[in-house]
Amino acid sequence: MNIKKVLGAKKEYIDLLLLADEQENMIDRYLERGEMFILEDSGVKAECVVTKEADGIYEIKNLAVRSDCQRKGYGRILIEFLFSYYTDCKSMLVGTGDSSPALSFYQKCGFTKSYRTKNFFTDNYDHPILENGKQLVDMIYLKRERPVPTCHTDGK
Repeated sequence: MNIKKVLGAKKEYIDLLLLADEQENMIDRYLERGEMFILEDSGVKAECVVTKEADGIYEIKNLAVRSDCQRKGYGRILIEFLFSYYTDCKSMLVGTGDSSPALSFYQKCGFTKSYRTKNFFTDNYDHPILENGKQLVDMIYLKRERPVPTCHTDGK
């Protein structure tokens, strides 16, 4: 298994990106300003795009795992990789739909609900975004904080 940064031709991975964000012009909003990583394991199994939002604050804009490779740990491996790659990361954000299976996945990866952007999907997409038969309306943002190292002053 190998994770590598994509330095050019990010659009080569558009099919995988579209699994997580099904409207290409929405992907175009963050693709070039973000850093892309792919996870290879006898071929590309997963990818992610991350943007730096402020000092110490990063956002996962897109994390996609091939449909036939889901529930095998690839998404979790990418998330843990991001925390080791971005050593200055104090807080990692990710947005997802309010009824999304991704919501449960991110919570299992240590993310907690942070805030909600009302009507994000209805205001920004040119067609209804459906997941599990339910139309997504609001974007739920989750956050995972890097633990602050503790300093023992009593010699322990």
